[in-house]
Amino acid sequence: MTQQNFAKLDFDLVVIGAGPGGYVAAIRAAQLGLKTACVEKRKALGGTCLNVGCIPSKALLEISHKFHDADHQFEKLGITVSKPKIDVKKLLANKNEIVTGLTSGIAGLFKKNKVTQIEGAAKFLDKNTIEITKADGSKEKISAKNFIIATGSEVTKLPGVEIDEKVIVSSTGALDLESVPQKMIVIGAGVIGLELGSVWGRFGAEIEVIEFLDKITPAMDNEVSRNFQRILEKQGFKFRLSTKVVSVKKDKKGAIVEIESVADGKRETLSVDVVLVAIGRRPNTENLGLENVGIKTNQRGFIENDHLRTSVENIFVIGDVTTGAMLAHKAEDEGVAAAEIIAGQKGHVNYDVIPNVIYTYPEIASVGKTEEELKAAGIAYKTGKFSMMANSRARATGDDQGFVKILADAKTDRILGAHIIGREAGNTIHEVVVAMEFGGSAEDIARTCHAHPTYNEAVKEAAMAVDKRQIHS
Repeated sequence: MTQQNFAKLDFDLVVIGAGPGGYVAAIRAAQLGLKTACVEKRKALGGTCLNVGCIPSKALLEISHKFHDADHQFEKLGITVSKPKIDVKKLLANKNEIVTGLTSGIAGLFKKNKVTQIEGAAKFLDKNTIEITKADGSKEKISAKNFIIATGSEVTKLPGVEIDEKVIVSSTGALDLESVPQKMIVIGAGVIGLELGSVWGRFGAEIEVIEFLDKITPAMDNEVSRNFQRILEKQGFKFRLSTKVVSVKKDKKGAIVEIESVADGKRETLSVDVVLVAIGRRPNTENLGLENVGIKTNQRGFIENDHLRTSVENIFVIGDVTTGAMLAHKAEDEGVAAAEIIAGQKGHVNYDVIPNVIYTYPEIASVGKTEEELKAAGIAYKTGKFSMMANSRARATGDDQGFVKILADAKTDRILGAHIIGREAGNTIHEVVVAMEFGGSAEDIARTCHAHPTYNEAVKEAAMAVDKRQIHS
């Protein structure tokens, strides 16, 4: 941190929060010539995503996938190895090394782009001034012409359940378990619960998922959700849908979870080693002094925006703390757009083409509308679908689970949505994202030459299937 008397300095922009949205906004603003500071209460930059979210979870997912292959797939492929063992201490050390490297890299980017980094918790005093409370309790004030609130989100707590990050854990604790549990209960069948359940399930834990609703990944296209559940069940996942968690209490062996059927009220108790509470995230809006500047939150605690601007003209908001998908890449795009608007440019985010990925095996990726959303809106559409079983690359690598589904306007053929289950679906989805960004049609992808053999050929075939002219199925 630069040692200066910030009270005597005025900034063009101060960004509050150094997560994916905040640090990107600060760097882009500095590139545009704005005198910029970024305030972060954590010692490490990168927010939840880099420190206890996206990055460490993907590191563990990759390692667990390799472990599972060595334990279950190698022999079938003609590779003979001794039975693999897990050294959890080394596993976590590797994960932490990756996180440290990336978070320290952001500090280097700040220095390169002349962004002033300030450690502490920020609170608005008025629309041009914030007070920063340091770790040692000292306070100082900073003034700025503009602010961007990028304070992200935190774990949503289950009423009456005390998280100790040892036995009853959030996503944070699930990334640092000291040993592989024999049985883990996951409360919530969303992205976070299924990804972290996959990690420990591959390492040998018995995974049981409790979900209040009648389907997993509730916002997902129904066909994809059903197929995804079947795939996870084949991997050993157990699901209790339409089930309410009544209580979670620690005991000498682990925890006791009491559940209740939504349909008939029948109750049951389950004894487990670890309970992962993964029922979602909520925006970080407390202790920001919003009341001092007249900014209100909605019923869910989010700060609403009008083209990223709050009800106070010089204060902007991005990422998880405002409405929309709680995704790191959405926050990054909003950060760039907000910085450009403040600099006098025409910043913009196309919310219709923000991809969503679940990094299980196989991966699940989507962009745009689901079939259910199109039906509800009364939009006539055509569907093109292609199974990965018919994709040469998928068959060659043994990754033939899943399919590609493309939804196109029945009259114009413009792509309205795409949904993929398959290996590297998170990478494959992006050709559809680019096509949609340019207003492309299914025919555009169908007429585009794709290298053979690649997983992306399945996207081309699905696009051809919209017009019922796929070749390989």
